[in-house]
Amino acid sequence: MSTNVVHLRDIQARSKFFTVWERHRHTTVHWFVECFAEFLGVFFYVYAGVGSQVPFILGPILSIDGLSSVLQIGLAYACGIVFAISICGATSGGHFNPAVTITLMLFKGFPALKAVRYIIAQILGGYVACLLIYVQWHDLIKEGELVLAAAGTLESTLFTPQGPAGAFGLYVIPGLNLGGVFLNEFVTDVFLALVIWGSIDPTNILITPQLAPFVIAIAYAAAIWGFATPALAANPARDIGGRLAAMTIWGKQAAGGRYAAIAALTSIPATMFGVFIHELFLTDYARVVPSAQREYMEVHHNHAHAPGQTASDVSSNEKVDLEHHA
Repeated sequence: MSTNVVHLRDIQARSKFFTVWERHRHTTVHWFVECFAEFLGVFFYVYAGVGSQVPFILGPILSIDGLSSVLQIGLAYACGIVFAISICGATSGGHFNPAVTITLMLFKGFPALKAVRYIIAQILGGYVACLLIYVQWHDLIKEGELVLAAAGTLESTLFTPQGPAGAFGLYVIPGLNLGGVFLNEFVTDVFLALVIWGSIDPTNILITPQLAPFVIAIAYAAAIWGFATPALAANPARDIGGRLAAMTIWGKQAAGGRYAAIAALTSIPATMFGVFIHELFLTDYARVVPSAQREYMEVHHNHAHAPGQTASDVSSNEKVDLEHHA
């Protein structure tokens, strides 16, 4: 580690209030700060993505052309991922997905209690984002429901991918075989896990820490462009948070039936399988860690020190957490 470490407090003055807060931020409420970062990261991801889905669904209902397209939805989710990782990742480690958190717990020793806190924060981020989007689009959503009711198709359309609720809770096209839907979800989530783990591999010289958010974002966009139509959740926080929001708005009938379990749970074993493949065939501990990755890891190592701490003061649990930032 470099001995010439410059913290932000060394070059910028801060008000007394925030100076006092900083002491607590690294001690008693550090867990809350990390959970807020996970909440906000998922909020960014869902707010950008679902915000693009709503006009995509309402456009045909209200006969308004050009509001949104699958291309725009994929790009919106990609932008949300870039915002989440870039703005919030340095604080929490940038999980933003219960499947990623659970996999880190099993493969990298991420603390179980911390994982539970992260998952709650992630789902809450998706839930709040969906409720706010509903409020912002409320008048047009209600108008869309009136149009469908006048045509006699509201009941059969509302809880489908073509209905207003379909932007919030995830539903399948009526008649699709759930076995095929599961396969679509599983394979796509394995693909995403391989890209994520390849992007955060410290020995991957082609993907620097600065490039990783964009590579992961493009992978999610590609997944949406190619496989969203047969039904794709990809992130339990987006699915469960959005489904809870839909149930808050429209009641228990928005639960999603048997598909809800596929959407909420499939990415967990799929992510584990993808990471297992990466660890078995692609991870190589004999590789050299490039300088860009070393600098990134060093920054996070020193960030973990509270004012006045030295590297030797960092506990073993904190050192385990640092691995997940890297």
